[in-house]
Amino acid sequence: MDNHNFSYWERTAFIDDADVVIIGSGIVGLSAALHLKNSEPNLKVLVLERGFLPSGASTKNAGFACFGTATEQLEALKHTSDEEVVRLANYKWRGLQRLRQNLGDAAIDYHQHGGYELFMQGEETQAEEAMDNLARLNNLLKPAIDGHDIYAVADAKIAGFGFNGVNRMIYNPFEGQIHTGKMMRALLYKCYEKKVLVLNGCEITAIHNNGDHIHLTSPQGNFNTTKVIMATNAFARQLYPELQVVPGRGQVLVTKPIPGLKLKGTYHFREGYYYFRNIDGRVLFGGGRNLDFAAEETPEFGHTHTVKNTLIQYLNDVILPGKNAEIDYWWSGIMGFGEEISPIVKQLEPNIFCAVRCNGMGVAMGSLVGKEVAELVLKF
Repeated sequence: MDNHNFSYWERTAFIDDADVVIIGSGIVGLSAALHLKNSEPNLKVLVLERGFLPSGASTKNAGFACFGTATEQLEALKHTSDEEVVRLANYKWRGLQRLRQNLGDAAIDYHQHGGYELFMQGEETQAEEAMDNLARLNNLLKPAIDGHDIYAVADAKIAGFGFNGVNRMIYNPFEGQIHTGKMMRALLYKCYEKKVLVLNGCEITAIHNNGDHIHLTSPQGNFNTTKVIMATNAFARQLYPELQVVPGRGQVLVTKPIPGLKLKGTYHFREGYYYFRNIDGRVLFGGGRNLDFAAEETPEFGHTHTVKNTLIQYLNDVILPGKNAEIDYWWSGIMGFGEEISPIVKQLEPNIFCAVRCNGMGVAMGSLVGKEVAELVLKF
């Protein structure tokens, strides 16, 4: 669109009217917008989204309201301090509680059926290591999860789910699942109620900081504002290449309805690289990024035969043996990862801030990450 063809009405009501522009309308961006308006109701907040819907993973993830399996916590303890592992577990736990409080369980279709970690045949050593450390993990994380013991051996439940080739299982009763489409719709409604303006189909290609104002370039036209929040997660390096954020594609399927489905809850296996759950009498199943990390470190949506074939094999051989489940949906989402497992929330330059790298835990972290970057904006 020719920027000079904007009418007076468009410029004064849509283009040059924002105190804060947020780039990205995912869970972090909208949570930041909501916190800004709750804190400063007169603040004019504009959210710009390049896609028809949020472009990364906010409406394309698996809808796991989770904060970490036992093996994920144990792996983290090998690389960081006890205190940091506890802090991050508490951060994700508080983020989930904030999400539920902000939007309400009914609005996001929240169900707390618990989470399970599965260990396959041939993973006896990993299973024993995890189960030998459950008491240690429970003692360590108890203060972080409101005083609860979290993990317990659940081998007796394996047969009831009908799995094949699963030898051991760990249960966490405090994890849940949501409908992420409904979550984002509820967040949008909350933002609309606060008079946040969201414009879709508007990709920002450059940011110029002119001191007293910030100039944003887009094929749809140019925008001027006082402050900017970049909440583009996996796509952060497209505007700031120095940020330590690597895109990671997650490929997902959903089966057709399965009569008599026994699954209820969220499930992880193979060190968390595979995950599945029940949804509307169907099975949602995703993962396989570990099969070829280089191929999946991409900002491009799509599928690979390697991952698709592996997911189908696990679905028919392990999760639903003998069911010959038909697949109804395939899609992919792009997450943001880094060597450090904490999100990046900081000022990049005067009046330009970022909130990115949720490491595949956007549902758990996103509400708090959005709040933190909003508070940073209000502070400066």
